[in-house]
Amino acid sequence: MTSHNARITRRTLLAGTGAAAAGLVATRANAAPPSEPNGEIDVHVVVVDGLRVDEVNGALMPVLSTLAREGSRYVTANAIQVAETLPNHAAMMTGVLPHRNGVPANKIFDRDEGRFRYLERPEDLTTPTMLDLAQTQRGLTTASVLSKEYLHGLFQGRASVHWNPSPLIPLTDHAPDQSTMDALLRTLAEHHPRLTFSNLGDVDRVGHIDVTGTGFRYARTAAVRNTDSQLDRFVSYLRDSGRWDRSVIIVAADHSMDWSAPLSLISLQVPFALDPLLRDNVMIADNGGASLWYWTGAAEQREEAVRRMRRIAEGHAGVASTHETSQFGLGERAGDVVAFCHPGWRFTDPTVLSNPIPGNHGHDVTLPIPLIVSGGHPSVPRGQTFTPAVTTMDVAPTIAALLSISAPPGGFDGTVLPGFSG
Repeated sequence: MTSHNARITRRTLLAGTGAAAAGLVATRANAAPPSEPNGEIDVHVVVVDGLRVDEVNGALMPVLSTLAREGSRYVTANAIQVAETLPNHAAMMTGVLPHRNGVPANKIFDRDEGRFRYLERPEDLTTPTMLDLAQTQRGLTTASVLSKEYLHGLFQGRASVHWNPSPLIPLTDHAPDQSTMDALLRTLAEHHPRLTFSNLGDVDRVGHIDVTGTGFRYARTAAVRNTDSQLDRFVSYLRDSGRWDRSVIIVAADHSMDWSAPLSLISLQVPFALDPLLRDNVMIADNGGASLWYWTGAAEQREEAVRRMRRIAEGHAGVASTHETSQFGLGERAGDVVAFCHPGWRFTDPTVLSNPIPGNHGHDVTLPIPLIVSGGHPSVPRGQTFTPAVTTMDVAPTIAALLSISAPPGGFDGTVLPGFSG
C-alpha cells in the first residue's frame, strides 16, 4: 500500500522541485503476466501536468514541438471543469463526466465524513478506466507511472503494473520528472505494456510557487525545459528499442496555469458568515482558481441559500462567475455551487492566508491545454492541425478505438479525436 503522509495543501507553501536523487521503486505486477511486444500497436499517454499552450514552442520545448509538427496538434483542446489534476486525469482514462466517474475536483467536502479531503482513494473513481478495460477485454498489460501521490492513490489497482512514486519531494508529494521517466523506461523494458499512463509533475509544482509567474517565470521556464528533455529520453527509448513504429503517443496537459499578485485574493468565509441564513451552514472547498460551496443547512432552505451565496459572491472583486454544479455535470460530491475567479486572482478559504501560492488553476483561463498526438504508428495523422473543439474526455475514446476496447456501460461522454474516427 502507498503511504499517506502529509498531503499538499494550499495552506502550505509548495517546496521547490529542482534536481533530486532519482530513486526508483520496482513496479508491481498484478495477476496478468506481461504481454510480449508482438502486438500491432502500443498507446502511450503522457501528461505534462499544468503545461500552457504558449510554452509548446521550439525555444522552450523543441522535442514536443517536433512531435507536434510530425504528428497532429489539437489547437482548441481544453480541460474539463474543474480544471484540476484529479478530475482531468480521471476524464482522460474514463471518457466520462465527473458525475459518472466520481471525481469533480481535487478537494471536496465529504458530507459523509464531515471533513475536507482529496479524492485520492481507489474507491473514489467509480467507473472503469482504459487501464482496466484493456486488461479485462483484451488481456493487454497496462501500466501507470504517476508522479503525484494522490494520483497514484486514485488509480491504484487499475493498471496491471504500477509504480509507487519515489522519491517524494517534501510538501509537494510528487516525484521529480527525472525519477518518473526512469520508472517509465524501466517499466517499458521489463513489462512491455501495450497501454501506459504517465504524469510528469515538475512543471505544475514549480509553476505553483514561481513568484515571477506574472512576469519572467524563471523557475517555471527551467522546469519546462527539463521536462522536454525527459520527453526526449522517452522518444529516444522508443526509437532505440524498436517500438517507435508501433507507438501512438498522446501528450496532453491536464490544465494550464495562471498567476496572481499577492493581494489578488478572494475569501468568502466572512461574507457568507455575515448572512444569517448562511452562517455556520456553508462549507467551502478551495481549489485555487475554483471554489466549491456546500450547503449543510435544512434541505428546504437550499434554494434560497444557493441564491444568497451566488448574490454575495458575484458582488465580490475577482469573482468571474458562479454556477450550480449540475451545469458542468460535476455530481453530488462537488456540492451545490462552483465559482470561478478572473485571470490573475485566486480563492483562499477559510482565511486570506489559506492559499499563499501565486500559481493556480481551476478557472476558465486555465482551460486551454496542449494536446498532441505523434509516434511512428501508421494510424497517426501526419503534419495536421485540427481545429474542432476537443477535451481531455476525448482521450479515452481514442484509446478505445486504437486498442479495440468497447465503451464502458452507458457509453462515453467524450468522442474519438479527429483524425482517428475513420
